[in-house]
Parts: sequence; C-alpha cells; structure tokens
Amino acid sequence: MPSLPSQFLNSLAGLDHLDLEAFQSIHQAESQITSIRLNPFKPCNPPFPLGQAVPWNSHAYYLEERPSFTYDPLFHAGCYYVQEAGSMFLEFALKQCVNFSDTLQVLDLCAAPGGKSTLLNSLMNENSLLISNDLIASRANTLAYNLSKWGTANTIVTNNHPDRFSFMEEVFDVLVIDAPCSGSGLFRKQPEALLEWSPQNVNQCGIRQKEILKATLGSLKENGILFYSTCSYSTEENEDIVSWLLGEFDLELVHLAIDKNWGIVETEKGYRFYPHLTKSEGFFCSVLRKRSGNNRGRKNRIKALPELSRSEKQIIEPYVSSAFSNFIKKNNNFHLLNDSATYFFLEHEKDFYFRKAGVSLGEIKGKDFVPNHELALSIHHSNQIRSVELGIENCLKFLKKENFSLPEEKQGVCLVNYQNQGLGWMKILPQRINNYLPSEFRILK
Repeated sequence: MPSLPSQFLNSLAGLDHLDLEAFQSIHQAESQITSIRLNPFKPCNPPFPLGQAVPWNSHAYYLEERPSFTYDPLFHAGCYYVQEAGSMFLEFALKQCVNFSDTLQVLDLCAAPGGKSTLLNSLMNENSLLISNDLIASRANTLAYNLSKWGTANTIVTNNHPDRFSFMEEVFDVLVIDAPCSGSGLFRKQPEALLEWSPQNVNQCGIRQKEILKATLGSLKENGILFYSTCSYSTEENEDIVSWLLGEFDLELVHLAIDKNWGIVETEKGYRFYPHLTKSEGFFCSVLRKRSGNNRGRKNRIKALPELSRSEKQIIEPYVSSAFSNFIKKNNNFHLLNDSATYFFLEHEKDFYFRKAGVSLGEIKGKDFVPNHELALSIHHSNQIRSVELGIENCLKFLKKENFSLPEEKQGVCLVNYQNQGLGWMKILPQRINNYLPSEFRILK
C-alpha cells in the first residue's frame, strides 16, 4: 500500500488520543479483516468456519480467511451479509436508546449498498417500516437487491435526492445518516481512495453533510434518534459536524455504555474506530436525540387500498404464506406489503421514485402466475409451492445459467432451493429446463 499522504497525517496530528506510529504501521500491513453478519430470518450453516464473534453485534462473526462468497449459494440466498465490523456498531448503539419491540418508522437516508439497512431490518418487528434511500440509481438498484435477499415485506427502497425528504415533518422514529465522506477510513481496503483525498475534498464533504442533515432533520419525531456516521478520520466531517448539529438544532448527545476492552475511542462528540485498536476499518459515529417538536406529524391522506379481483386473489394467495393481506397491483405487478409500508406507499407514491415496495410477487399472464425473483428470496413465500432442492454442483450451474439435468423431474414452474433457502425459479419441461434467474444476478466468473 502507498504511504499515507503527509497532509492527511498532519491533519490527524492534533488528535491527542491517536498513536500516529501505530496507525501508520497498521496501514502498511498486508492483513485484511473479513466479517459477516448472519440473517436472523434465514438460519443457515455457512460452508466456512465462523471465528470470533463481533462483540457489538449479536449475529456477526470474524472469519479467519476470506472465502469465495461468489460460489456460496447461501450468499446469493441472503443468508448473510459481508460487512465491515465497525459499521455493525449501529445495533449496539441503537439498542441503548430505541425500543425495537415498538412499531417504528425508520429512514436510512444514504443507504447503499445496504449493510446498515439489512442490519436495521433485522432489529425491527414485522409491523415496522424501513425506508432505505440512495441518490444514485445504480446504487439504489444494488440496495434494493440486498434488501430483497434479506426477505421481508416491511421495507421500501427509494431513489431520491436527500432534499426530497425535506417536506416530511416528524415521520421517523430513527434517522440513520451514513454520510458521504472523504473515505479515509477505507484506505486499507481501498488504496485508490488515497489518490482522491485532499483537504479541499474534506471541506466539501463537510459542507454536503450539513446540507443533508439540515434538509432531513425535520422528518425526525420529537424524542427521535439520529445516528450519524462516516468512514472518515477527519474532525471536520465528524466531531465538528456534531458540534454544529448541537448548536443549530434542539438535539442532545446520547451517551453509550461501551466496553473499554473493545478499543473504541470515545471523544466528546462520538465514537472512533481505528484499525490498530479495533478489528475494523476506520469509522466514526455519534448518537443524538431530538428534544423538541410540534407533535403534529404528517396526517395520513390514505386512499382506500385497491381491491384485487377474486380471480387474482385465487391465483396469487397460494404463493404467499404470511399474516399480511395487503396486495397492491401496479403495472400488472403484484406486491406484498405490511400495513406501514402500504400506508407510506399509497400516501407518497407521487412524492418519491420507488425502486422497491415490500416484496414483488410477480404478474398474471392469462390464467398463469409468473413469480418474481423477489418472491423466491422472500421469507413470505408459501411452503406449499412446488420446489426442487439442488445440491451444490447443480446449484452453481443454476446460478451460472448453465444446463443441468434432474434425476426426478417435476413438471412446471418450481422454486429452486439450496439448504431450504430460495434462490430463484425455473420451469421444468419434458426435454429442457428454463432458467428464470435474472441475467443481472448470474455468476459470471
């Protein structure tokens, strides 16, 4: 790895808690840390040994070495998420100030690729609602796919500028902003970020972070929780932003009771993760509570839920095993949502660009139902669906969209399972198998 820029090191020299020599040494080391977080909705046995538990997350583990996740069908089924350990601190922080047994509305504003969103989704009850947003279309697509793999019907993905949320008043119980930043905390994993770092970029990021916060804080309810984080070491993007928040808005810091053995550095305005002190990359976060509000919120202007025809229900319902009965039809595609997601979607369908709403079930063509890939990945599909359990060899052929044969053929559309986890759909015909896996999810290696 190239040497750290002198301007960057000079900018950290004022941090009296930082051992610059140890910090530089760990950045020159070749070792990389891999950690995963298991999906509590999809219990599985990964094909690699789980190492030490990540102490601040209840479902996360370090791995002794990085396997080839691409060739593990359980990865494609959404049974776990590969995530940097510091980011998983979100669970520990929010559990100290949020009651997740309550029905909540949560906004993850800069959410792609989906690590924090899938973590939040794991904590929330099935009646709650998670709105995950990202500005960039390609990143919003990745975000939608990762949440689809997580499998629940209480999530919505939007693809909008953060300013688009400025009209919302006191809607969310929790606001998570993992703000766009200069990225110095990822130098070890992404050495190319060294070429983009500059004091000017740090300052520009600070300006943008303030703009995002100012536009969206009104959407947080009174006593709501703001989780602000970056993957930067610069005080201009971290403590200085928190100081600005405390000066401009009626917010208070939430103190977290952390284990000193974890190596996390607590500053006056938040919590810092350094790779020479913690088994993680660089990370900063702060938790704040909104002290005041107008207690009005935004009144629902919900129109009646459009009813499906009797024949449509008869075709769709056998595919769904869920307490939710909210089906929405849009452009001949049917979606399954919980009540909170239904109300949000119907109220705001003209306010936002929606990339995903609940679980996309599929469409009806004639008298046949063509299931969507999201339904295969969902925890809400019926166990009575015709399915085929594949071994690892045929599973990988399915994921590569290569030809394979089955010893006991079942005619018609079947759910493809691996270790009882849905991977996709195929149609078994007398002489061939039609693979319905979307081409964009195909293994190319």
